[in-house]
Amino acid sequence: MEKKEKNSFFKSFMAIRGIGQVITVTIGLIILCIVFGILSPTFFSGRNVTNLLRQVAPILLVGIGQSFVLITGNIDLSIGSVIGMSTMISATLMTRGLNPWLAVIITLAACLVVGVVNGTLVAKFNLPPFIATLGTMTVARGIAQIVNNNYNTDAIGDAAQGFRDFFYYGKTLGIYNPVWIAIILFLIFNFILSRTRTGRHTYAVGSNIEAAKLSGVNVFAAVLKVYLVSSFCACVVGLITCATAGMGTMDAGNMYEMYAVAASVIGGVSTLGGQGLLFGTVIGASIWGVLQNGLQFVGAPVGMRNVVIGFIVIVSVLLDVIIRTGRKPRKKAN
Repeated sequence: MEKKEKNSFFKSFMAIRGIGQVITVTIGLIILCIVFGILSPTFFSGRNVTNLLRQVAPILLVGIGQSFVLITGNIDLSIGSVIGMSTMISATLMTRGLNPWLAVIITLAACLVVGVVNGTLVAKFNLPPFIATLGTMTVARGIAQIVNNNYNTDAIGDAAQGFRDFFYYGKTLGIYNPVWIAIILFLIFNFILSRTRTGRHTYAVGSNIEAAKLSGVNVFAAVLKVYLVSSFCACVVGLITCATAGMGTMDAGNMYEMYAVAASVIGGVSTLGGQGLLFGTVIGASIWGVLQNGLQFVGAPVGMRNVVIGFIVIVSVLLDVIIRTGRKPRKKAN
């Protein structure tokens, strides 16, 4: 009887959509850690592990936001620019004497507006998400540039030390606060995605949007929510970036849209929509961080690190397409 219950639990666990790839990439992460640990004994040093966790936290956060969007079958290219906008708005307000926490609230409101615009353009006006978010990406980067008259900001000053401690330098139970922020937001959004009606609607829209409409799902609300989640996560990463540098830089967040996609698809979130687990995004972000960190330890140039990660992203998406369609992608006619 007990054996049957164990078999039943195992079958139910393995039946979870996307769990197979999560297990595969988890094994891959373990192998990567072992390899880099052998190549460089300092890889597992306490200091490096601490720095690695702090390095992975922002990638996990943008990965969570992108995962929500990808599960609906859409994409958000504005993530990196929203990070830059968040960094510059918050830093500019603080350098002009505004209370740091009031600056955080204003920055969050501004970033959420981008999420509203993205969701409205995609779900209400049926703009292709690539085009809609490409446009808001450009607008958000422009805002990042003009808020301080096309200059990076000065240092945010001693008055913002509490802000910097909360978002970067501070520790709780021996772990840096950015790691705790990433863990808490992961738990919250994982609960929303896996245990609430909002999560069910998110998967339904990505699986079959017409069937979702016939089932009574409010597609506009579902898509709007995922873009709000994406903008919120990007805003938090922008605040972490501001706290890290102690100033605002106009190019903050560059390439983060790629990092977000990498964390998501490596972790098993389908670019075709309707499939993916946020735990997989944790593993995907960790693989990204381990690769960057480990390749740096073995002396690989920055260009080579980017080539390796880009190759892994392409292979991950290709495998997803092959598995989901049941065949190799057709060659386009000449």
